[in-house]
Amino acid sequence: MLLPIRQRFPNRALSNVAAAVSAELGASGLASSLPAGSSVAVGAGSRGISNIAVIVRAVCDYFASAGMKPFIFPAMGSHGAGTPEGQSKVLAQYGITEAAMGCPVNSRFETTPLGISDLGVETFAGNDALSADAIFVVGRVKWHTSFNGGIESGVCKMLAIGLGKLDSASSSHRHGRKHGMEAVIRSVARHILGTGRILGGLAILEDAHHNTAQVAALPAEGLMRREEALLATVKQWMPRLPVPEIDILIVDEIGKDISGTGMDLKVVNRNALATYNPWPDTPRVQRIYARDLSANSYGNAVGIGAADIVHSRLVAKLDPHAGRVNAETAGSLAMVRVPLHFPTDRECLDLLSKTVGKLHREDVTMVWIRNTLELGSMLVSGNLKNELRGNSMVEFAGEPFEMDFDEAGQLRSRDWH
Repeated sequence: MLLPIRQRFPNRALSNVAAAVSAELGASGLASSLPAGSSVAVGAGSRGISNIAVIVRAVCDYFASAGMKPFIFPAMGSHGAGTPEGQSKVLAQYGITEAAMGCPVNSRFETTPLGISDLGVETFAGNDALSADAIFVVGRVKWHTSFNGGIESGVCKMLAIGLGKLDSASSSHRHGRKHGMEAVIRSVARHILGTGRILGGLAILEDAHHNTAQVAALPAEGLMRREEALLATVKQWMPRLPVPEIDILIVDEIGKDISGTGMDLKVVNRNALATYNPWPDTPRVQRIYARDLSANSYGNAVGIGAADIVHSRLVAKLDPHAGRVNAETAGSLAMVRVPLHFPTDRECLDLLSKTVGKLHREDVTMVWIRNTLELGSMLVSGNLKNELRGNSMVEFAGEPFEMDFDEAGQLRSRDWH
């Protein structure tokens, strides 16, 4: 039996995202530091950020209204299969096109070395961004899926890794194995900021419902300190699975647009080596079943290696080249290993149920989510009902129903998301 539930996360959604961006940038006075007619390169990344097209358009409109000449460039490492065409396609899929943004989208892959950081890391910036008089990046500040620190994913990481394309991504990850990724991101971001080419960035914070909850203009001076405070805030909003232990976690889709590691490893309790349950304050998950690959991942199935079994449809959609580029850049082969896979949901779940140490199938606990970004609604097995009754953050959202399969052995689709 499956029970639809909702988690009662606070709703922090901004009522008018474009207006909030305009107001925040207007109050910052960032444009006033540039001469009239200056060109501004606006960097946008590869993650599936809510309202990203609205936000980037508002940023470009702000600079244009101040008499500047904005254009957009992809600030991403290995996404889009590591090609300028692929990265333009990623932005277009998010609605970031020249027609929609009212300004050019310039995607090039050549980079220029910018020197060595204080940790000895080679730094780069894309020639698309460097062709402008000033650079401004737009990124979501959140916890990183693979490490803990005062700076994780956000504007600094975009400067350290996305700005310099594959060259920066490869260099930073290579040195990260020695120094740790937080230290490398801080070191490279400091160096990039020290060049004087960075005007600043816009930090985006999302609530547990994946809503745009806050935007913050970060001038280059003091950018890292401001980002630390924003990360501390958003970590308090982090959504989690609602029970402390799960036998089988069913994930409908993984993908680079969902997480840099395909699924948020701090939600599913894995790490970049696919180690089981390394995060002590996170619900323990015995087995993970991934059913499909997001269309917006463009064949990059990084994160498949964190699953124990996957549906064969996911394997059929993966692009080995895209996965190789990601694995080579990040230095993480475990995340692209292909696990056991079968052509039906029934086969996958039957095998998993036999490996969790329960004598009876009815004792196996299950949680079924769409992806790791969307944890507001989910299905849980009926044997978790009593445990969830005492959780004030959870409400039952519909009538229970049996997990059933069609004649081909596939789970029947239900409108529960």
